[in-house]
Amino acid sequence: MHKLKILAGLLALAAIAGGLWWYWRHEGLFPSTEDAYVQANIVSVAAEISGQVTEVAVGENEYVEAGALLFRLDGRAFEDAAAEAQAQLDAVRQGMESYREQVRAAESAVQSAKTAKKTADTQLSRSENLFAKGDVTQVRLDQDRASAAQAQAALDAAQYQLASARAALAGNRDTLATARAQLRTARTNLARTEITSPTAGWISNITLREGSVVSAYAPLFSIVDASRWWVEANFKETDLPGITPGLPATVSVDLIPGHKLKGQVASIGRGSGATFALLPAQNATGNWVKVTQRFPVRIALETDGRADIEAGLRVGASASVTVDTTAPAGDPGSAATSAAQ
Repeated sequence: MHKLKILAGLLALAAIAGGLWWYWRHEGLFPSTEDAYVQANIVSVAAEISGQVTEVAVGENEYVEAGALLFRLDGRAFEDAAAEAQAQLDAVRQGMESYREQVRAAESAVQSAKTAKKTADTQLSRSENLFAKGDVTQVRLDQDRASAAQAQAALDAAQYQLASARAALAGNRDTLATARAQLRTARTNLARTEITSPTAGWISNITLREGSVVSAYAPLFSIVDASRWWVEANFKETDLPGITPGLPATVSVDLIPGHKLKGQVASIGRGSGATFALLPAQNATGNWVKVTQRFPVRIALETDGRADIEAGLRVGASASVTVDTTAPAGDPGSAATSAAQ
C-alpha cells in the first residue's frame, strides 16, 4: 500500500510537470493576451465654411453611407456671392471683345502708317535724285522731307497705340482669370453649405442643432468608420520574438460572445506603452525593479463582410487575441492596409 501511494504521488508529480511543460510550450507557440481592444478610424466632421445650421439630417449612433447628407448651412449669402461673381465674369468677357476690337483697329492703323511711310520714303528718294540733277527745286525737296518725317511720326504713334491696346488686352485677360477664380471660389463655398459623410459609419457625439452657428474647420462630431476594424493587442515583450507580421490570429470580442474572429498580424509597435505615456516611468533610483513591458501589436480583423459581426463591433471593446506562430505567415502588406496603417 505504501508503494502504491509513492507511485501515485510520482504519477501526480509527472502529470503536473507534464501539464506545466505543455502549458509553457503552448504559450510559446500560441502567445495570447487579454489586454486588447477593438479599434477603428474616427473621422472628425467639420464645416469648411462658417455659417448657421438650417438642417441636421442625422442623429446619434445613426448609420450613414458615404456621401449621405449630414447637415446643411444657410446658403443665401453664398448664392448671392456666386451670382455676383458670375455677373462680374460676364462683364469682363464682354469687355474682352472690346479690347480685341481695339487691337485689331490698332493693327490696321499700323499697317496703313507703314504703307504711308513707304510711299513717303519712295517720294523723298526720287526728289533727292532729281534735285541732284537740278530737276527739282529746294522747296519741293523740303516738302517731301517733311512728308517723310510726318509719315514716320504717324507710324510711331500707331505702333504706340497698338502696344497700348495689346497691354490693355493682356491686363483684361488677367482680370478675366481673376473673375473666373472668384466664381469658382463662390461656387465651391456654395457647395460646401451641404456637408456630406466622407465615409460609411456611425454618428457619434453629435450635439448639433438647427440654428447653431458653426465656425470653419471646428470639429462638430465624429463618425466611426465602418470600413476598417483592427485590434490593438498589448503583448509581453517575451512573446514578441515569435510574432511576425502576416501570422494568423484568433480574436474573441467580449461584445460578441460565441464568435471567434479571424485576424492577421499587421504590425508590431516600435515603442512600449510606457514609452508614449504622458509621464513615462523614470528608473533613476537605486531600488529599480525589472518589469516586463508590453508592446502594441496591431491585428487586422477579417469580418468577411458579415453585417451582424460588423454591427456588433464597438471601438474600445475588450478582446482576447491568440497568435498562431506555427502557421505560415501571409502577406503583411495587405494586413497593414486593411488595418488602416
